[in-house]
Amino acid sequence: MEITKAEIASASSASKSPTAATPAVPELRGAEVLIKSLQAENVKYIWGYPGGAVLHIYDAFYKQDTIQHVLVRHEQAAVHAADGYARATGDVGVALVTSGPGLTNAVTGIATAYMDSIPMVIISGQVPTHAIGLDAFQECDTVGITRPIVKHNFLVKDAKDMADVMKKAFHIARSGRPGPVVVDIPKDVSFKKVPYHGYPETVEMRSYNPVRKGHGGQIRKALQLLLAAKRPYIYTGGGVLLSNASAELRTLVDMLGYPCTNTLMGLGAYPASDRKFLGMLGMHGTVEANNAMQNCDVLLAVGARFDDRVIGNPKHFAQNERKIIHIDIDPSSISKRVKVDIPIVGDVKDVLNEMIAMIREGSTKPDANALGAWWDTIEGWRKRDCMKYSLGNGDVIKPQYVVETLWNMTKDVDTYITSDVGQHQMWAAQYYKFDEPRRWINSGGLGTMGVGIPYAMGIKLAKPDSEVFCITGEGSVQMNIQELSTCLQYNTPIKICSLNNRYLGMVRQWQEVEYEGRYSHSYMDALPNFVKLAEAYGHVGMLIEKPGDVEPALREARKLKDRTVFMDFRTDPTENVFPMVQAGKGITEMLLGSEDL
Repeated sequence: MEITKAEIASASSASKSPTAATPAVPELRGAEVLIKSLQAENVKYIWGYPGGAVLHIYDAFYKQDTIQHVLVRHEQAAVHAADGYARATGDVGVALVTSGPGLTNAVTGIATAYMDSIPMVIISGQVPTHAIGLDAFQECDTVGITRPIVKHNFLVKDAKDMADVMKKAFHIARSGRPGPVVVDIPKDVSFKKVPYHGYPETVEMRSYNPVRKGHGGQIRKALQLLLAAKRPYIYTGGGVLLSNASAELRTLVDMLGYPCTNTLMGLGAYPASDRKFLGMLGMHGTVEANNAMQNCDVLLAVGARFDDRVIGNPKHFAQNERKIIHIDIDPSSISKRVKVDIPIVGDVKDVLNEMIAMIREGSTKPDANALGAWWDTIEGWRKRDCMKYSLGNGDVIKPQYVVETLWNMTKDVDTYITSDVGQHQMWAAQYYKFDEPRRWINSGGLGTMGVGIPYAMGIKLAKPDSEVFCITGEGSVQMNIQELSTCLQYNTPIKICSLNNRYLGMVRQWQEVEYEGRYSHSYMDALPNFVKLAEAYGHVGMLIEKPGDVEPALREARKLKDRTVFMDFRTDPTENVFPMVQAGKGITEMLLGSEDL
């Protein structure tokens, strides 16, 4: 059979057509590429609030079913909830806000995550590219506003860059010293169609290559110093948790038999119930933890930054000679506030693993006699029992008692504790003994009131089978109390313990100590009926006014597994957090009780 010229020509053109040789590259809108990117990063939840600049993105969300969007009631809470999720899981938290006030409402949440080095990606809408700089409706300079409080930020000017930008954003957020990354997307960019070539498998950034592996020579020098110490001390911070290095820390401490302390952000990295743990150190730390910090001869600092709440007055801290080894992934954190002798830049997990291997390979052991004498000194400090408190005459609830009772009831089940900021936060840190990492979720660096309920919401979605308690105060809880509505809509049955002393407690305490009891605007004169408020939001409310009712109320709340319960504990309004180090004082210059005031 003869093939005609027309048939040959037709066959030739067909072989050249893209459909015959290669599949056609699909065209997707920028918003759809964004969704594909989030799916490629295995994002399960996103917390957000819609608005004009992000409507194309919300339309794209409507057409997919792998990512659950959680509609919060305020953008600040969206970022806090994503932040709480990230702290509990170690995954990157994701939030979505609109332009202008949506972004400015999110700023507090972004700054909170930045101060505590939490991996997050915050997606913000922006006015169309042609309107940027023209004071358009709901426009603000997102890149400029967030620059000081992010690890990095992007303005996506072309939809074809969307996938690459998102790949970089997630990489920057989770690698090195983690932190929040903002991706600002103009409305026209989210609508424009572009060829989609798939999500990048790798990312290369010439200017960003964080070091993971510590310098072997420095680690060896550090170990020689550490093993020769007479009064060694291991001081650890949030970096241990962020690096998922709790197991390595526990191995190192147990091998050496050295005393260990955690910062507020590091609690749970080493078990609080272990004898080698001296308690939290710093402004509201224990006598033994603070005295050991001041009197050790070799200090191993791991993933901590010697912040002002930990070492107090740097001049006082520098009075005692000691050698300091500092392990941190961020070189800018080393010798920033305190000069160190042996810096080790690297990922905490990797460096601790190398240290452990070197100890096992070597024959040098710690000086048992010197270590025994050091422990005798520490036990002498410990006998002060600085965390002892009075139950009074038993007619008023002591806040410490609420936290201790909760710990006794939940210590054998998987429990997450979130807190807001103030006295209740310190009592939770002092009296709930955290034995596991990532179970204590609070705002350390920025000290943000209002994080407790959103944090708990984010955690409960991630850990539905765990118990999640928010320890808060009647001041902090009102900062984001509207999120009780979100708890109902998305079935996140959290338990809220409000230690209600009718004061902005920490402000009142400072006014008592520093301002001769002039309680300027720290008393809450008009509080809502929290029981009725909780019920109005569709939840269970409880009022607890007597010490004998504390345990039964907690038991009842825990039985209501599928309900959010708000427990309004009426606590002693005169109770203060002790120990306490006043501003400008050294960490061993502690007030141990009201008799020191």
